[in-house]
Amino acid sequence: MNNADPHCITTVEQLNALLGVPNAMTPKKLLARLDDQAIDFIRRSPLLVIGTADADGNQDVSPKGDPAGFVAVENDITLLIPERKGNRLMFGFRNILVNPHVGLIFMVPNTDETLRVNGVAELTTDPAILERLPARGAPALLAIRVTVRECFFHCGKAFIRSALWKPESWPARGRVSFGKYIGTGEAIARQVDRAVEQDYKANL
Repeated sequence: MNNADPHCITTVEQLNALLGVPNAMTPKKLLARLDDQAIDFIRRSPLLVIGTADADGNQDVSPKGDPAGFVAVENDITLLIPERKGNRLMFGFRNILVNPHVGLIFMVPNTDETLRVNGVAELTTDPAILERLPARGAPALLAIRVTVRECFFHCGKAFIRSALWKPESWPARGRVSFGKYIGTGEAIARQVDRAVEQDYKANL
């Protein structure tokens, strides 16, 4: 925190003076459990991002995606998120082991609103659960069980401003070169990128 900066906001009162206070109706959208509309949204969502933090507050945000409905709604306070093959860094999983508090944002294509869910998580390898969460003929490797503490729909202004769902605003299709990213020579970079491309095809 830079207390010497006269423009640095350091109090809630400064925030309220700048951005205003919520409309009286706004807090009413904060629910302690999933309602029917939230459950329907989750079942139509093919993508979420999950935010975690370690014991020291170092943060990580990771996307999770599969065909719509890949997250199982056990009941109005319990979600099951399957894990598939990945890069094995496991930042989020390591964080959950020491700090179970998580934040989720669910997205549905061509829908400007998002669903935000906050809760506590644990990891499970219960075979019965993993078999219920298959994709491409294979069960989940593990599952994140989230107990919901708070959920609410977020207004669509960010998606409207960004024009994210408008194809006419999209740039040409791009691809990150992991070979260049990790600093290899040009020949090795091409090999790395071919390996990544094959991994996308064979190891989802």
